[in-house]
Amino acid sequence: MTNHPLLSNLKNKTVLVLGFAKSGKAAAQLLAKHGARVIVNDAKSYGALTGTKELEAYGVQFVTGGHPLRMFDTPLHLIVKNPGIRYDNPIVREGMHREIPIVTELELAYWIVQGELIAITGSNGKTTTTKLVHEMLLADHKSAKIAGNIGLPACEVAESVGENEYMVTEVSSFQLKGTVYFRPHIAVLLNIFDAHLDYHGTRADYIHSKANIAGNLTADDYFVYNADDEVVKGLAVAQKGTNIPFSVKHRRAEGASHEAGTVYWQNQPLLQTGDIALPGIHNLENVLAAVAIAKLLNVSTDTLKSVLTTFTGVEHRLQFVKELDGRKVYNDSKATNILATSRALNAFEQPVVLIAGGLDRGNDFFALVESLTNVRAMAVYGETGEKLKEAGTRAGIPVIKHTGRLQEAVKAAYDASAEGDILLLSPACASWDQFKTFEERGECFVNAIEEL
Repeated sequence: MTNHPLLSNLKNKTVLVLGFAKSGKAAAQLLAKHGARVIVNDAKSYGALTGTKELEAYGVQFVTGGHPLRMFDTPLHLIVKNPGIRYDNPIVREGMHREIPIVTELELAYWIVQGELIAITGSNGKTTTTKLVHEMLLADHKSAKIAGNIGLPACEVAESVGENEYMVTEVSSFQLKGTVYFRPHIAVLLNIFDAHLDYHGTRADYIHSKANIAGNLTADDYFVYNADDEVVKGLAVAQKGTNIPFSVKHRRAEGASHEAGTVYWQNQPLLQTGDIALPGIHNLENVLAAVAIAKLLNVSTDTLKSVLTTFTGVEHRLQFVKELDGRKVYNDSKATNILATSRALNAFEQPVVLIAGGLDRGNDFFALVESLTNVRAMAVYGETGEKLKEAGTRAGIPVIKHTGRLQEAVKAAYDASAEGDILLLSPACASWDQFKTFEERGECFVNAIEEL
């Protein structure tokens, strides 16, 4: 791809970058380097921001401590919005009223990337799929870089991706809602569940934002989609790229599919599901999507098999930690809601000892009951410990240990387990009662396992 003309058109024009997180900093630096006059606006105080001096060397100006509408006194040609900033923000509302284009830095990445862009989205599984594809490309000795939610901001990575290289990007509905011309060579939609409705306002807006990943595809591009998801199937019909389906439920003559323990590509057997290192039917969806992408990029079958039989997952996402005294230990700290924990529990046939708990958002956990049939014991902790205990009691779990902190729950879970069991941290809650992030929670869990 060549640079989009909109980037060169911004030379000596004023661009407002709204929000100075990682993506805002990357966008501001990129725009300034290409000759735009850049103003960064952030609600935090100037002193609370890091990296300002570096950007001021490029001529970037800062307006901090609020969102004053006086910034519109200078004619603005573009607003680059941090994906997490909602559309009811006063600056965003005013920009929309004035019909100023509002994009996220993902759009800028498309304008400058020279290589082949692979973009992966979905309500669940996009991080694992992105990482899996990146590993496959590297193992096949292809030059590939990873970007987006999983790593560096997309527009920062895009600058370094050459014509014969691949850029594998995890993208969110927040990012996609702020795209206009964005057009990956391979667009991937894994699934759609109700999510982020507080941000999008309606389910329709959430779906529409996800659909933006394929909105500009042409017949020269590919749309890899989940043929088992009715909403995704409908979006596949509407877009103009070449459709490449995947299905865990039905063997298909085209695309990637699964039947009776075998993974197929274009109706040809590829490998047995028992040889895949990632557990669970939801991970099989991710595997099939990754297989389709890799095959479209001519990754060899031997390379695919090698990666799929050794790749044990992304940190904190049903990640295999180790085998401890005959028990297999998994870290699923990213499971911050009931649906994610249900999917994790359904990934195992062996008896599970579940460690769960965290921030109390006011809901009960009775929706988890039907997924607890294979759980032999629970160790619950934190603000939601008592509620999770009630759900476990309703499910008839004979051993439920209620502790205060995660470290204590790990020891209690081990004491309640036996050889052959799965020791699983899958909290079903946000981490913020005891930890700043789910990553910190997962690291605490792994450390507690090591201390055992």
